Amino acid sequence: MKINKIEKNGVLCAVIESNEKVITDVQSAVDLLVTVNYEVGTKNIIIDKKLINEDFFILSTGFAGEVLQKFINYGGRIAIYGDYSHYTSKPLKDFIYESNKGKDIFFASSRENALELLGR
Repeated sequence: MKINKIEKNGVLCAVIESNEKVITDVQSAVDLLVTVNYEVGTKNIIIDKKLINEDFFILSTGFAGEVLQKFINYGGRIAIYGDYSHYTSKPLKDFIYESNKGKDIFFASSRENALELLGR
């Protein structure tokens, strides 16, 4: 895993790159947040959706809720970017829509869009 630092509008973000899944369970998500905070000094994470276990996007598993609750509890913010067009779940689409209206959890179409959302 590689962590790149990027600053946007005075907000420091960590962009995660990897050849394998980074968030596979709740503990790996917490570990990522702690690692980024220690190594980069931020709790703002930008990550490609391909680096997250697909169960995250099946809301009925509860995986997304558990992971995102940990982020909120520890003061983390996350922007997950990628193509969401193939998902047909209305609850997921509603969840993405509502998350993007907030200030801590974002679902973006691209890495650049993710940076814009966290950097506002």
